Amino acid sequence: MTAAAAAQPGAGAGGRARGYEGVAVVMPVTIPYQRFSAQTAHWWLGQALRQLVQGAGLDKNEVDGLCVSSFTLGSDTAVGLVQHFGLSPRFLEHIPMGGASGVVALRRAARAVQAGDADIVACIAGDSNQAGSFQETISQFSRFSQDAVLPYGAGGPNASFALLTDYYMRRYGATRADFGKLCVAQRDNALRNPHALMKKPLSLQQYLDARPIAEPIHLFDCVMPCAGAEGYLVMSADRARQLGLPAVRVLATQERHNAFPQDDIQYRGGWAMDCDAFYAQAGLGPEDADFFEAYDDYPVINFLQLEDLGFCAKGEAAAFVRQHDFTLTGSLPFNTSGGQLSAGQAGAAGGYLGLVQALRQLTGQAGPMQVAGAQVGLVSGFGMINYDRGLCTAAAMLQKEAS
Repeated sequence: MTAAAAAQPGAGAGGRARGYEGVAVVMPVTIPYQRFSAQTAHWWLGQALRQLVQGAGLDKNEVDGLCVSSFTLGSDTAVGLVQHFGLSPRFLEHIPMGGASGVVALRRAARAVQAGDADIVACIAGDSNQAGSFQETISQFSRFSQDAVLPYGAGGPNASFALLTDYYMRRYGATRADFGKLCVAQRDNALRNPHALMKKPLSLQQYLDARPIAEPIHLFDCVMPCAGAEGYLVMSADRARQLGLPAVRVLATQERHNAFPQDDIQYRGGWAMDCDAFYAQAGLGPEDADFFEAYDDYPVINFLQLEDLGFCAKGEAAAFVRQHDFTLTGSLPFNTSGGQLSAGQAGAAGGYLGLVQALRQLTGQAGPMQVAGAQVGLVSGFGMINYDRGLCTAAAMLQKEAS
């Protein structure tokens, strides 16, 4: 049992899931981010789908499955998109799970391919960021937000993550410098990412001196909302070989919602409840990951993922961070594209960012961001924050497919 799981009630709950044999994940695509865009989310998602189809050498009608995540589709859902795109899929999922959406889409798509419910599934996420749209999104984010937060002038994620961060720091003794070390490493990684919006180096002193936003949250603890899209394809391994596409195998996944509801304030996530079963399914442990792509809308969530996915025990993330180098050539390359904190958060596409980057790493397509010799990658997601917790967690262990 991993150190993180051993410390958690309910660790390893659930039955042993069947494997993902015969499934391939291919064609990581990113539609370059823009700080603001007059285009709709439909346009951004359509660009991702076009790149997937053209890059794989497919006819659009060969895509018979679709998974979609977006916050800014307005009155449309995935059903409306199929008419916009001229598709007639026999498998369709709308996945409104924010930062967990990328892994959840992978789980759904992989099982659809295994079951024969679809041959090729396009998984896409994207959002626009028009003037004023972010305020509109947070004002309607959830019933919890409308009832319990907005009336008191605390709408949006900054106040919620300030609460979580302050609680974590008080409980475990983590400091802003500990959080800053990860942020600085991610910025170093982002400087090699042509799609990253943050183009300037960041020092630890600059991080510490940044203006406060909602104590103890300061400027560089916060993601920058933007427009963009991410996507990938899921199909059989045989089909991927026929198309000549570099592929990735799925070793294990996990998904959990509303974990530990008895906790007054979130200090652990659903990863911990399924950690043992997750690594048992993979046949590997966290020490086998050549890199880790974690959902990083705020640094405290990185700490929870490091602990709850077994890199260290609960409360020991600060010590773990002090002992390791998280740059591309470090002891644990972490958020190798820069993550959302330095690349930007394109709405729901932020939940796909780490998975798409992991696919690039494992297929040798990461360019200047490439981790040398990467064979196994760990990806985790976290989404749908209400006042005192995020409701959705997910993770995937991926491996380079032998050529």
